[in-house]
Formats: sequence, structure tokens, C-alpha cells
Amino acid sequence: MIQGILFDLDGTLADTAPDLGFALNTLLERYDRPPVSLDVLRTRASQGARGLLEAGFGIQPGAPFFDELRDEFLALYRDNLCRRTTLFAGVASLLEALDARAMPWGIVTNKLAQFTQPLVAQLGLADRAACIVSGDTYAKPKPYPDPLLGAARELELAPGTLLYVGDDERDMQAAQAAGMGGIVARYGYLGNGTPPETWHALGWIDKPHELMQFLHDRD
Repeated sequence: MIQGILFDLDGTLADTAPDLGFALNTLLERYDRPPVSLDVLRTRASQGARGLLEAGFGIQPGAPFFDELRDEFLALYRDNLCRRTTLFAGVASLLEALDARAMPWGIVTNKLAQFTQPLVAQLGLADRAACIVSGDTYAKPKPYPDPLLGAARELELAPGTLLYVGDDERDMQAAQAAGMGGIVARYGYLGNGTPPETWHALGWIDKPHELMQFLHDRD
């Protein structure tokens, strides 16, 4: 029986792409580069600064000036963390349904704590989430299982009784490594890599509320 739910943040609970895109396009303008469309940004948002800088500047970690651009990008994002970021449609109702069922839920993200904590607070979730695990809470972020296993310890629940909902292949890899059931949020960003149907997930949802039906079917 499922006893708790863990969620990814970017692309699963919250649509953060508009503010990530604002920071990236502000940086691109600073260097006389053309902006990146929101449609493209949504495919890279779950990859964090690495994916966004690759989309905008065509560079990867290790390239000259990557670290400098990353630091500039993160500073811009920190100053514009929740201008247009919102919960995805249906997420608020889903969390209310989980609360009504007295089912604990938490957040496990690769976003650094300096961004996660204030963003979750501004979204009104900080006092409701049973745990909040950021990308630097443990030495190894997703796709390693460490953050999910740490969240399970915080919830005092066995990993096998938890579901992890995410929109990136790394989420499903982390869930599998942690011994949790992985649920793909197909309404999220999904990235531009392999099809989500190949991610060895326990299931898929196209709307947030479908998670409740998934739980009902397993009661």
C-alpha cells in the first residue's frame, strides 16, 4: 500500500520555466544574443542551469566561461525567483486531496536549497510539505537515490511504500534505484531526450488529479 508521495519541483509541481527563461533571456540580451522561446525553454528547464545555458549559448560544463555565465544566470534567477512561476493547473487540488486523505507528501528536487526554500515558501507549500530535499542536501543529487532515500527517512516510511512523481528521466532512474515506484508527470517538461514511455516507470499521469485515481486503484 502506498503511504506517501514525493514530488519533483520544476516541471512537476510548479511551472518555473517563465522565470528561468526570464533570467536566461536577460543574460542573452546582456551578451547581444537572440532570446530563446518559452517552448524551447520548457524542454530544457528540468536540466537546470546546464541545460538552459546550452540552449541559449550552446556551451556545456567545462567550456571556457561556462562557470562565469552560470553564476550570472543564477544571480539573475535568484532576483526573479517567483515573478510568473505558478503551480501547474490541478496541482493545488491534488495536494488538497492528499491532505484530506492524511497522506504525507514531500518535495525532492535538484534545485539548490538557496532557490528551493524561498520558492517553495512563496508558492505557499513550505508549511505543508512533510519534507523538502534540495539538490545540495546530499552529496549526490538525482539520478542517484540518495535524496529520495533521505526523504523516506524524514517521512519515517519505507522506500517501497512511496511514489515519486517527476517529469525527467533522472527522476525515474532515482526512483528505481531507491526502490520506489516512479510516476511520470507527462503534463510537465519531459525534456528532449528519450520518450517517457521508455523510462521504466510504474505509471504515467497526464493531469495531476489522475494520481488520486492511481492511488485509489491500489488501495
